[in-house]
Parts: sequence; structure tokens; C-alpha cells
Amino acid sequence: MSLVEITSTAFDVEIALVYATPHNLSGAPIYAHPDCYLHERAAELLRHAAHLAQPLGLRLKIFDAYRPSEAQWRLWNALPDPEFVADPRRGSPHTRGVAVDLTLIDKAGRELEMGTGFDEAVPQSHHGSTEVSPAAQQNRFTLLGIMMAAGWDNYRNEWWHYQLFNSRDYPLVEQSQLPRPMM
Repeated sequence: MSLVEITSTAFDVEIALVYATPHNLSGAPIYAHPDCYLHERAAELLRHAAHLAQPLGLRLKIFDAYRPSEAQWRLWNALPDPEFVADPRRGSPHTRGVAVDLTLIDKAGRELEMGTGFDEAVPQSHHGSTEVSPAAQQNRFTLLGIMMAAGWDNYRNEWWHYQLFNSRDYPLVEQSQLPRPMM
């Protein structure tokens, strides 16, 4: 299997998988087991991004990473908007294990202001939106700089979403390949 388990200790990140809680766009928990995985290449780049954040007094907080295709269907059924949710018939960078949704936190564990919440399907969530505060714009650019310097590509409609370049070149990963199913 090409997926690596991402743990808080091994990667010096905070993990708070939103889809394991009812506080997501579906309104109900999607993951029964909030295990965090990424493709081995994505895991290397995540480790590099976490390292780049440290001198700034920041850490990464992960909202989602690998996502089983069954979860992608649940999100699509809750919000069938290709601007914010990938059509599960095509697969998603998440279902390939090559995408991560995240934000920045300070040393006290507080999330930096980003102008909108995670998974908020509004135009203000776009990376380049100027309809958020200057502080939120600066924090988004800091996250963008860290992630791009570490080798990630961004998705312009979601300030929180980063993926490997050429993400569609990676195969879909079924949750049956995991040590235990997430759903």
C-alpha cells in the first residue's frame, strides 16, 4: 500500500478530522475511525511543510487527508457543487491520498483567522478573495507560501485544500486497503 498513517507525534501536526464529527457539511459523522492517511509522497511533503511552519511559530492542523470514495459520495450528496466537492464518479485527489485540508495554528493551538470556516462553500473561501479581512488574507498567504515552498499545489476555490501536482495521475485507493476501514 502506498498510504502512510499520519500521526500528530510523527509529523508534528494537530489532527482534527472534521468528517469524524457532525460538524461538517453533511451534518453527520462520516468516518467511524478518524485515521489520517496520505500517499507516501504527500506524507513527505507534509513533513516538509510542518518543518517550514516551525520557525514562524506555527503548526499545521489537518481537517482531512485520504478520503474513501464512500465518503466522497456522502459529501457529494450533501453538496453536489463541483466548485467545492469533486464529483465522485471522477474521483478526487482525496480519494487518491494526495490531498490534505488544513489550516495554521499558533503555539497555543489556536487556529489563525482565515476569513471563512473550513468547508464553507462561499466565494469568500477562494484563495484570492479580498472579501475577507487583511489579517485573514495574510494568514492565507502564509499558509499558501508554506505549502507551495514544500512542493504542494493549491486549489483556487478553497484556501484549506492542497494537493500533489498531477494528482489525477495517482490511482484511486479503496478503504479496503487500509489496516481498518474508516467508515
